Amino acid sequence: MSEFEKAATGLTRRSLLASGAAVLATPMLSRRAFAQATELTMLAWYGHAEPDIVAEFEAENNVKFVPKYYTGGDNMLGLISQSPPGTFDVILSDAEYVLALNEAGYVEELDPNDYDLTDYFPEFQNFPGNWSDGKLFSLVTRFGFLGVAYNTDALTEAEAANYNVFWDPKLTGKVGHFDWHLPNLGQMSLLNGNANPYDIDEAAWQAVKDKTMTLRPQIGGFFDYGGTFSSLNDGQMLAFCGIGDWITGVLEKNGAKVRSIIPEQGGLQWSECFSIGKGSQKADLAKKWIQYITSAKGQAKSAQMAAYPALIPNQKGWEVLQAENPDEAKRQGMTKDAGNAIEMIRAGRIKFRQWPVQQSLEDWNDFWSEYKGA
Repeated sequence: MSEFEKAATGLTRRSLLASGAAVLATPMLSRRAFAQATELTMLAWYGHAEPDIVAEFEAENNVKFVPKYYTGGDNMLGLISQSPPGTFDVILSDAEYVLALNEAGYVEELDPNDYDLTDYFPEFQNFPGNWSDGKLFSLVTRFGFLGVAYNTDALTEAEAANYNVFWDPKLTGKVGHFDWHLPNLGQMSLLNGNANPYDIDEAAWQAVKDKTMTLRPQIGGFFDYGGTFSSLNDGQMLAFCGIGDWITGVLEKNGAKVRSIIPEQGGLQWSECFSIGKGSQKADLAKKWIQYITSAKGQAKSAQMAAYPALIPNQKGWEVLQAENPDEAKRQGMTKDAGNAIEMIRAGRIKFRQWPVQQSLEDWNDFWSEYKGA
């Protein structure tokens, strides 16, 4: 993912019209009136500080977000560890990394009374990783499912509804991996029948490694964020491990013949959470941002993020999305229809993506490197 910043003005059309006469009469006062926007630094995946998400908040609060975008949790931890406290006012992290942020002292404690948690679905009010020893350190703001991503010209939905499709001879050299061990090996663990894909003993871990190695001849490449988009879009890869609608949803809306499905063995859930950076000198404004993005209005906006769509945990946000964009609400399964996203979670078809429990993170990473080099 490329990193870039887009300037945003803190002046609204209304404020310009209302103060026009004063500007002409009192130029010195006008310079004071148009105070420079307060900069709020954000460490996040690409897209979270772009105009489609933050412009309204910036205008209402005379704020300019200054984003630092990262690719992957390990990259995020590295950026924080190399930066002085207070460098980042708000931090977006995948849920499995929140505990690491908290244990390292990188995020501030939050007051749950500051946020409308009762608007959240019950499954997300006490979300794993957000809380530690009864204290709140982050709030989940969006999530999504990982399953089988596929080219609809090459595979039928029925064929794609099983992880074993990755071994189909017609896909030889046309299966891609999003280059991150946690989602890919988690899916292999689900395929092997592990109900808790990241909490497996050594025998089950060895079986996951053995099964994964048999897939290596099918693999056409290991791709970063941009490479995953392009290789699916141009048909270079016909099926993908380790991703879901957060990528295929964007491509599908742009006309690409791709889709994602949760196979019969189940899927994984990625979850993104906002925290306030330790030592932030603008903690009150950072809190205000988290209040905004977790509100029903902010949640509906987040679900439709241009960079990549997502499911949202706020029930009232679902209602706003259904009113504003019923087609997108239906496409993502955020309606009252049977089989919606929350029902899939409640039925046990979705497991949280997390760090390995009985092995170290390094064990999984080392095997992933071995697998890529095979």
